[in-house]
Amino acid sequence: MSKQGSFAFAGAKGGKKPAGTARKAATKKAAKPAAKKAGRKKAAKPAAKKAGRKKAVKPTATKAGRKKAATPRTRTTANEMASKQRDISVSEFFAKNRHLLGFDNPSKALLTTVKEGVDNALDACEEAGIAPDIRVEIHQKDETRFRIAIEDNGPGIVKSQVPKIFGRLLYGSKFHRLRQSRGQQGIGISAAGMYGLLTTGRPIVITTRTGAKKPAHHFELVIDTKSNEPRVKKDLEVDWQSDHGTRVEIELEGAYRGGQHSVEAYIRQISLANPHARIEFLPPNPEKTNGSVLFDRVTEELPPETDEIKPHPYGVELGVLMQMFRDTKSRNVRGCLQADFSRVSGRIADEICTRAKVPGKRRPSEVTRDEAERVHKSIQATKIMSPPTDCIAPIGEDLLESALRQEVEADFYASVTRKPTVYRGNPFMIEVGLAYGGKLSGDDPVTAFRFANRVPLQYQQGACAITKAITGTDWKAYRMQQPRGAMPVGPMLLMVHIASVWVPFTSESKEAVAQYPEILKELRLGLQECGRRVATHIRKQRREADEEKKRAYIVKYIPQVAVGLQEILGFADKERDKVVNNLTDVLEKSRKL
Repeated sequence: MSKQGSFAFAGAKGGKKPAGTARKAATKKAAKPAAKKAGRKKAAKPAAKKAGRKKAVKPTATKAGRKKAATPRTRTTANEMASKQRDISVSEFFAKNRHLLGFDNPSKALLTTVKEGVDNALDACEEAGIAPDIRVEIHQKDETRFRIAIEDNGPGIVKSQVPKIFGRLLYGSKFHRLRQSRGQQGIGISAAGMYGLLTTGRPIVITTRTGAKKPAHHFELVIDTKSNEPRVKKDLEVDWQSDHGTRVEIELEGAYRGGQHSVEAYIRQISLANPHARIEFLPPNPEKTNGSVLFDRVTEELPPETDEIKPHPYGVELGVLMQMFRDTKSRNVRGCLQADFSRVSGRIADEICTRAKVPGKRRPSEVTRDEAERVHKSIQATKIMSPPTDCIAPIGEDLLESALRQEVEADFYASVTRKPTVYRGNPFMIEVGLAYGGKLSGDDPVTAFRFANRVPLQYQQGACAITKAITGTDWKAYRMQQPRGAMPVGPMLLMVHIASVWVPFTSESKEAVAQYPEILKELRLGLQECGRRVATHIRKQRREADEEKKRAYIVKYIPQVAVGLQEILGFADKERDKVVNNLTDVLEKSRKL
């Protein structure tokens, strides 16, 4: 075979191939990727294994089998549900929800116990016309256990009433009367005793005496929370040095803290709002204070005695009005309106009945719901005089300022007592006291003391109407700094007091005042009046500072002026000194210094 032939043969093999051969080769090449893909699918053994695993999940099938094989649960019948219903006593409720009463943490619980004891002591002394002399003792038993004792010189408590007052929640004399008082609900001191029982198992101890010729009674009792009834453990007659008064001792789990929410800070504030009271405080660490701390009374004069008033028609809701019609002793609707409400004369009663189209001679018990609703609407549409305000005992501008002067060393003091006004038919009054300058810090927000019926409010400051009124006042207009929506900054202490027959607290723990529009308006007006006075003082201070600065410049250059005159006119030294004295006299007279 020639070389050319061999090359032709090679070209035939490696070059152009026959059509059939080319199709087969193309088919094989095209089949390779498909084969690879098919191989990959066949090789996806993990997926097959997973599918196999899913099918072979026997435990699930076993559980399902168990569920099917389980005995069906029997449903509770209506009769069984009815048999489980029972009454819940108020003490049982508050034992589980003690945070509502201010016993949600150890330090607050200790402070709340002291607060309730001091409030009761002040109320008892004032009602009996006795200048309060109160002693507060805190004895530390161990790291978390304290024994609190509050002793007063009040009228004492009748023996038969002691178990009910200290061993039953919602038992008291102040809830149903419209008259200013610190306590309102009859919960405080009995709740403190219940908290002590829950945390330490110790009973509340009471020693009381009603007169020098009467025996002193010593009680130890606990509260049965299921029935809200007292259980007396001890009832003895003992010798006691006081002629009259009450001593209450409660042992509890607590924590003694310093600072803004401490017991000492609370007593300091309550002495401000009660300048007629003498309070002695024995802290758990008396070695640091060299014994007890005394907050002496500023005045011997007691607050004016308050009278009980009847509800005002504007503050009565429809359901309450219907209940009053059912319970009244009056023979007709006209007489009920006159006798059971304040500020309703015979003419006003006739006007209300005429507008409501209800006969004034109708028996109150026969008044239908529709008629009662018409009477209620007629009351709101009738002009009735505001309720009397002799049921309120304000601190007074003079005593408020005297208390601030004793407590704070400042340059300027101001106090304002607003005229009484009404919210929901309840009379109330706003008082504002202010101390500015002196040793108060000028770089921090102002200190605000909040009071309701002469009682300091220690917690929930942000939720209180008093705080909202302070932050809502434009203090920049009164020459003070104030970040937007915050407390003003400057060397100032504010004391704001609301006095009312019924303070609208936001919770049972009585820590913040509700934000009624009428209350907010009066708070702002009182704050603005004090603000105008402090602005006048600040302007005067700045003017005097400017004048002092100018005077200093003149005093500095008077000798130089005299020397210049001496050089020009040839004065002697004696005449030069005389010129200096004359110019100094003229300066002092012109500056009125």
